[in-house]
Amino acid sequence: MLMTRHRTLVGLALATLAFATTLVGIGAQRADAAIGPSFVDNLNSFDTGRWHKADGYSNGSMFNTGWRADHVTFSGGTMGLNLDNANCPGSCSGKPYASGEYRTNDLFSYGRFEARLKAVKNPGTVTSFFTYTGPSDNQPWDEIDVEILGKNTTQMQTNYFTNGAGGHETIINLGFDASAGYHDYAFEWWKGGTINWFVDGRLVHQENGSRGPLPTHPQRVMMNLWPGIGVDSWLQPFTYPGRRLTASYDWVKYTKY
Repeated sequence: MLMTRHRTLVGLALATLAFATTLVGIGAQRADAAIGPSFVDNLNSFDTGRWHKADGYSNGSMFNTGWRADHVTFSGGTMGLNLDNANCPGSCSGKPYASGEYRTNDLFSYGRFEARLKAVKNPGTVTSFFTYTGPSDNQPWDEIDVEILGKNTTQMQTNYFTNGAGGHETIINLGFDASAGYHDYAFEWWKGGTINWFVDGRLVHQENGSRGPLPTHPQRVMMNLWPGIGVDSWLQPFTYPGRRLTASYDWVKYTKY
């Protein structure tokens, strides 16, 4: 499937970035991160003990944005990941747009990962909540995804990667517009068993390894908003609407199993 190929290429860009980050020393500082405990973060402010903001680089050719720390903001009890063209391309890693990415300092293993969020509705964009690890953590590339594609915010895409092997996309019809209000998105990652995805507490999808081995390595909790380039058949073309786009996150939780 063409969408699968594009998603895999996007993931390869992430993995390449992670390795490069290790080389320049940013990732190396966190390569031996602790395995984190359960937590609840209401995202009222930037907790530097738990999180860091991506800053000063891009995730690769298909991410048409440079990450800037000033594009992760906190106001009114929510976190905003903001996408615009302010001071680009000069301060946007050579890209025409700037946006935000938020990552945990620690890695997290089997458990339940949850976020309450409101997605961006704009073709060519991805609003995400996911876990990821790779060469920057001295580990193989493992990943578990919740993605809202801005071309159709009545759907959610799930996926996972194990040792760099993806191609497990599934489209879930939500029954609502994810850009119109906040909803709860979660996945349970069980050792040696399954990954279960939930929307507003309702089980919507399960992977049991029948389509390929499930991830096994501890991962960072991550959120980002980005516009694509060269992946129009997956995301549709991105056109900047002339105003800042914001994906909003109300809270994030992790329950260790």
